[in-house]
Amino acid sequence: MRRPVPAPRVITVVGPTAAGKSDLGVFLAQRLGGEVVNADSMQLYRGMDIGTAKLTLPERDGVPHHLLDVWDVTRTASVAEYQRLARAEIDRLLAEGRTPVLVGGSGLYVKGTIDALEFPGTDPDVRARLEEELAERGPGALHERLSAADPGAGRAILPSNGRRIVRALEVIEITGKPFTANLPGDRPVYDAVQIGVDVERPELDTRIALRVDRMWEAGLVDEVRSLEAGGLREGLTASRALGYQQVLAALAGECTEEEARVETVRATKRFARRQDSWFRRDPRVHWLAGGETDREELPDRALTLVERAVTL
Repeated sequence: MRRPVPAPRVITVVGPTAAGKSDLGVFLAQRLGGEVVNADSMQLYRGMDIGTAKLTLPERDGVPHHLLDVWDVTRTASVAEYQRLARAEIDRLLAEGRTPVLVGGSGLYVKGTIDALEFPGTDPDVRARLEEELAERGPGALHERLSAADPGAGRAILPSNGRRIVRALEVIEITGKPFTANLPGDRPVYDAVQIGVDVERPELDTRIALRVDRMWEAGLVDEVRSLEAGGLREGLTASRALGYQQVLAALAGECTEEEARVETVRATKRFARRQDSWFRRDPRVHWLAGGETDREELPDRALTLVERAVTL
């Protein structure tokens, strides 16, 4: 006879943008007596709603959502700070007998929450030198150096993300090891069932293009204009968000709004591929088909997967 095992303490719903993670997270939280903890790095910012596809209150369907609208757009994001906030929410929910459902596509945020991930310190002198070089030479040159020193980090970090490139190079210089070597193996902090939403590439690309079109129709340009007045352009992290970066360029006269829209679609497709590659590296993620023909069955399949993990 099989001995009963404890129910999974944390559920994660991961995968690329536009795969349908948010709706699945709401469904699972409702069925499991849980609450959603956001793991999308850009949804932590107040006012960044349209461009991040943040669920509206009606779309949340009564399910409490945590770690949305936490930071001002001028604040630089920190994975270590997010780790502290997310674990505090998870521990509180567990103590209340609720099931935390961690939902989002920011891979390092998810891993930093559920796994034993420690972040190397910082060296102000090294950081200042690298940031000066970033300002002088641009992110492309530093990304080439990062790719040569640590190909894995070069693949994981966008060539335009100067802040993360600087951080990776700083860690390499401080520790004498590749940035990716500082990421541990899969040593969990919580018992977790990880669900990945899998959508075939052609369909995902179509969804992304439609989503961007809807964002423009919903008023993304006006949202960015309003946030710009509140300091978005000075925010080292928020200003680099997909859609926001492109609209800021249009507002500065560097391109047309149509060119910004097209570039947002292109950049989002590329980002989705990076997200998919990140989560595919983790063998603990159970992938479920989330395409158009599978959409109706996806919620029940995910629930069955969680229930099976309890009884096996």
